[in-house]
Amino acid sequence: MSDNPYLPYRARIEEIITETDDYNLKSFKLAFLNQEDEQQFHYTPGQFCEISIAGKGEIPIGIASSPTEKGFLLFTVNKTGVVTRYLHNMKEGDMVGVRGPLGNWFPWEAMEGKNVVVIGGGFAFTTLRSSIVFMLHPDNRSKFKDITVVYGARSPGLLLYKEELWEWEKRDDVNVHITVDATEDPEWQYNVGFVPTITEKKITTSENSYALVCGPPIMIKFTQPVLEKVGFSPEQIIMSLEMRMKCGIGICGRCNIGDKYVCKDGPVFSLAQLNELPNEY
Repeated sequence: MSDNPYLPYRARIEEIITETDDYNLKSFKLAFLNQEDEQQFHYTPGQFCEISIAGKGEIPIGIASSPTEKGFLLFTVNKTGVVTRYLHNMKEGDMVGVRGPLGNWFPWEAMEGKNVVVIGGGFAFTTLRSSIVFMLHPDNRSKFKDITVVYGARSPGLLLYKEELWEWEKRDDVNVHITVDATEDPEWQYNVGFVPTITEKKITTSENSYALVCGPPIMIKFTQPVLEKVGFSPEQIIMSLEMRMKCGIGICGRCNIGDKYVCKDGPVFSLAQLNELPNEY
């Protein structure tokens, strides 16, 4: 992070990718304007940044790229408000600000030598994409045992990172289970059902495992008992709660849960940590 936590790095939009059929989700590949900034920017999967547009404001977005991917940062943005709508209308070559990296990250040291289950739903798959790319990198794959991914969306057209999903699904060093809530597409080759339902079918043991979970609150609510049923302890269930964040550094108080700030103490928490807090997530 910059010495001044309020000062963003300058970055250029190198590529814009429309992710979903409804055009509400786009991925932005950003390149630092100054090489020194790129060298100073060190992040770990699970962290986020504040993306700013002069005269419009800033928004907290999870980093979807992996630190093993050099030369760019990837952010996937849902078109929901003033800043995100403006960003969606920007073009390749336009400039934005990047403030970060912010927050904590998934417990990578603790997960070494373990099986890792990645469970995601909808557009809350950004930092999970970062984590999968990180674990599958040749420098890191041997550090983890079995890697299993359960990822779903409402329909095929709302899945993120489709080309990568198909590529991962074909690999023999990761187990990928793609699902949609419903589809009438006769060519759909994958699962049909809600993420918790598919998780219950595919995840049958918690032995020597960690589970990384990120998704809509309703998905988290029904996935948690599925994991507990097969023996995952609260310490083995890791959640990313990118919710209600504003300033990113624990000043504004918009994201607090009890005495914790999601943007500063999180966004990554174990279920054991969350069980000590008010049930507001």
